[in-house]
Amino acid sequence: MSTLAEYGYVCEALAARKGLEIVGLGLGETGSLTDVFILVTGNSEVHMKTLVDAAREALERQGHSVRVEGENSTNWRLIDAGDVAVHVFSRKGRDFYRLEKLWGDAETLSYEYKE
Repeated sequence: MSTLAEYGYVCEALAARKGLEIVGLGLGETGSLTDVFILVTGNSEVHMKTLVDAAREALERQGHSVRVEGENSTNWRLIDAGDVAVHVFSRKGRDFYRLEKLWGDAETLSYEYKE
């Protein structure tokens, strides 16, 4: 089972591209298809694409095979890498889907970028 700490490099890549409100959810034994969710908000469609590219590149450098869904969505894009799923939202999408509330019993870590 993967842990949140194992995916700090993804959070760093997102923060380096100015991702907003980066949060990790450790789903562990919640019955989810993945162990870790990483959530991030972009401030525009271009910014969301930049964040998707940053997460994909970081995961691939670590040997993960990734699949991206919703590349044309203006609200939510998903990078599925097996044990970890990175959710890239617009502000509107983050407010609508509220994954933090849906998985409210999960271990939660906020990420703050330190230069």
